[in-house]
Amino acid sequence: ELENQLTIKSKTLDELKQSVALNGSAEQTAEALPPRIAELCEMMDSTVSQVAQLKTSMQSILEQWRVYDEIYAEVSLMTTRYLYCIDHCKPSVMSMDALKNQVKTLQ
Repeated sequence: ELENQLTIKSKTLDELKQSVALNGSAEQTAEALPPRIAELCEMMDSTVSQVAQLKTSMQSILEQWRVYDEIYAEVSLMTTRYLYCIDHCKPSVMSMDALKNQVKTLQ
């Protein structure tokens, strides 16, 4: 969206340049306008460059988040499996009285 807005502003700036070129320097304010237009063009180029850098950074960040999500899902699955095994593999805990009763029954 930001790139589209910059493209529109760039076209507007180009139209302004053409308009100033067609009108010439008939008025005094027109003499001050071209340096301002050049300044705006430099600002626009700088902004476009910053947006390109931001886009590259964002793509890198998105890739890192994708890798994080994959690893998180894998760790979550492993944790769930581990908890399942712990719940089903641990020996049943009995009280001392229950163990004595079981020993008597077995004897």
